[in-house]
Amino acid sequence: MTVVKSPLPEPARQVTYDALQSTLVDLLGISLIGKQAHWNIVGPRFRSVHLQLDEVVTAARSFADTVAERAAALGLPPDGRPETIASAFTLPAPKDGWLRDEDVVEVIAETLGAAIGRLRERIEATEQADPVSQDLLISVTAELEKQRWMFEAENWPRES
Repeated sequence: MTVVKSPLPEPARQVTYDALQSTLVDLLGISLIGKQAHWNIVGPRFRSVHLQLDEVVTAARSFADTVAERAAALGLPPDGRPETIASAFTLPAPKDGWLRDEDVVEVIAETLGAAIGRLRERIEATEQADPVSQDLLISVTAELEKQRWMFEAENWPRES
């Protein structure tokens, strides 16, 4: 049953759906692992990293809503159910238990970096299929790149 008719023709519709749905999964997953790290971080930089994680979670949740609403506006039903996120999320995540601040910084930077790489592929894929969705993905990427930069700067200089 189609409730909202898509203005996009096939295969542009499928390309756009795949890009938006996989981005939704990544963003919801990032918000969950961000909170997991937020609750379990320990170490001398606890407060600053704890607060920085809130920024990542807020950005991921806000963009997840925007991405899901874009999909719905195109007649593409977004799927943010827990079982969908659990089965489809493949980005790096922190281990369970207490997390040292430098480990949190490293894994969040790695997670954001992986998400950014995937977003850049989706940006290319949607260039012809749906430039409006592509623009949204560009905005998401810009914010995640800013957040990744801030986390990477936390661990400078790194031991090689």
